[in-house]
Formats: sequence, C-alpha cells, structure tokens
Amino acid sequence: MAVSNKAEKIDIMRSQLGRVRGLGSAKSGAHHWKVERVTAIALVPLTVWFVISVLTHLGADQPAIAAWAGSPLNAALLLALIVMTFHHMQLGLQVVWEDYIHVIRRREAAILATKGACLLLGLVAAVAVLKLAVLAH
Repeated sequence: MAVSNKAEKIDIMRSQLGRVRGLGSAKSGAHHWKVERVTAIALVPLTVWFVISVLTHLGADQPAIAAWAGSPLNAALLLALIVMTFHHMQLGLQVVWEDYIHVIRRREAAILATKGACLLLGLVAAVAVLKLAVLAH
C-alpha cells in the first residue's frame, strides 16, 4: 500500500514539474503563449504608428501614398505590421480551434487551413506594399 501511494506521489510530482517547465502534453504551450504575447506587444506601437500615418494622409492621392510607402522606414514598418498581424492572428485562431474543435482531424484541418490562409493573405499584403514602394521610385 505504501509503495503504490509513493508511486502515485512521484507521478503527480512529475506532472506538476512538467507543467512548471511548460512541458504539458503538447510540449509547446508555454512557447505558443510567449509568442502570442510578443506579437501582441509588437503590434501596439506598430498599430499606433499605422493609425497615425493613415490619419495624416487622409485625402492624399495615390502618388503621395506611394511616396510615403516608398520610404525604406515606412515600407519596413508596414511589412513588420503585416508579419506580426497575420502571425498573431494565426496563433490566436489556432488556440480557438484547439479549444473548440474536438474531432482531431477537423481540428488539424482547421489549423492547417488557417495557417495557409494567413500565409497567403500576408504574402498578398507584403507584395502590395512592395509594389507600392517600387512605384514610388
């Protein structure tokens, strides 16, 4: 009796230690959580910069916007905004699918489709920024 009780305590300790280290059943929960937070933090100044930039260019014509986007700093910040936005969106939707889709094949299909859609939309947005930046020169 005492031996099995001791074995149960060891199993519980290992499980708790694994949780503390962020090594749950998926072995990546802590990393996923940290990346979500990093992208969220990066999006705050990028979004503020973007909103201010849009408001200062209200009513501007296409050549003025192309010149603005053609600036290396603005183009780099736009690309960073795109990358962070779509990566953050993919990470957040993945958590939703993992929490609410209980059939493993459907969940994996939803996650894969989300990753593909975010990648495709991010690439389209990046090409649009690059094309706009090239038009400026």
